[in-house]
Amino acid sequence: MATKINISSTFAQIHDYEHPRIAALVNECAVKFVKLKGDFVWHHHEEEDELFLVVKGSLRMKLRDGDVTVHEGEMILIPHGVEHCPVADEEVHLILFERASTVNTGNVINEKTKIEIETI
Repeated sequence: MATKINISSTFAQIHDYEHPRIAALVNECAVKFVKLKGDFVWHHHEEEDELFLVVKGSLRMKLRDGDVTVHEGEMILIPHGVEHCPVADEEVHLILFERASTVNTGNVINEKTKIEIETI
């Protein structure tokens, strides 16, 4: 059965930051919706690559060798093992493409870690 997802309506259901929700599963990957505002946490993922698609706003991806600004309609791929820290100076809406099992804070466990990811 085909599934249609309205991106705007899905983001309208999200009222907090840093809490990704699974909107769809594609093979072994999840399509996760999340809103960010402020600094996240420096981390990396041992085995998982992450793709960040900016739907609204601008994301500053801090990398150890320099920052990359990702604007609305752009995306950035962070390969596994690359330390990064997403920063949203203003609210940003992101769609993440990554393994369903990917922990949002990677190798760091703290108050921002979301182990259980709900479906939206």
